[in-house]
Amino acid sequence: MSETTQFRTTTRHMLKESKEYASQTLMGGLSGFESPIGLDRRDRIKALCSGDVGFVHSWDINTSVDGPGTRMTVFMSGCPLRCQYCQNPDTWKMRDGQPVYLDAMIKKVDRYKDLFKATGGGITFSGGESMMQPAFVSRVFRAAKEMGVHTCLDTSGFLNANYTDEMIDDIDLCLLDVKSGNEETYKEVTGGTLAPTIEFGHRLRDRGKKIWVRFVLVPGLTDSEENVDEVARICKSFGDALEHVDVLGFHQLGRPKWHEMRIPYPLENQKGPSAKLRERVANQFKDYGLTVY
Repeated sequence: MSETTQFRTTTRHMLKESKEYASQTLMGGLSGFESPIGLDRRDRIKALCSGDVGFVHSWDINTSVDGPGTRMTVFMSGCPLRCQYCQNPDTWKMRDGQPVYLDAMIKKVDRYKDLFKATGGGITFSGGESMMQPAFVSRVFRAAKEMGVHTCLDTSGFLNANYTDEMIDDIDLCLLDVKSGNEETYKEVTGGTLAPTIEFGHRLRDRGKKIWVRFVLVPGLTDSEENVDEVARICKSFGDALEHVDVLGFHQLGRPKWHEMRIPYPLENQKGPSAKLRERVANQFKDYGLTVY
């Protein structure tokens, strides 16, 4: 945040005082960040639009999960979709995230830049849906590129119009979630529409960016031969931008969060895919000439 930017803060009586709120907003995997806890509503909106502040759920350092090399993965708060198999329903609402100053995030990237360069890693924005906060994410990416740090966006592409071509230019790699190959199944899985995902993939292709497609395989939901073929055809339309397809088997690791948040979980008794099903789906993608992980 620039030195001249000033934000009003709420008075103490306007803040929640429960221990639960304090642990979620002050700890919550975000220790070490300077955070403007208590911004009033008008300045929160202003700071969000300018990118001076981002609302962040958590972050961690990992390897070979969210892009190449060692990554700093930042999980942003807020998501317009309601995927049946979501692992992080606690990231759905932006207001549940911790506000973090832009400068604090950039300083964190700078702290790890030598590690990133040594391992071929970088920063990945995930979520929730990071494209809900395009100004903040794109400004961090711009700073990262100036440091020579690799950038990666993990997104459904559903908010395609939120990103300008100039913002896309600072993305090195996109982990694009293609959740279904047809509109009906996409609507059932996410509550949203498929077309913006495809369009965003085409924009990435046209700007010379690299794409790793992620497809979650859920028996009885996304596994039909027709649906997988349609996903494969979408992937082919990305041309040389597509490096590979990750077929991710459904699992129940996110179920405890749904229970903790008392949200009805639609896949309560759902099993993961069998080895036979995974092989069939992988072979369908390979039949289209795609590399599958």
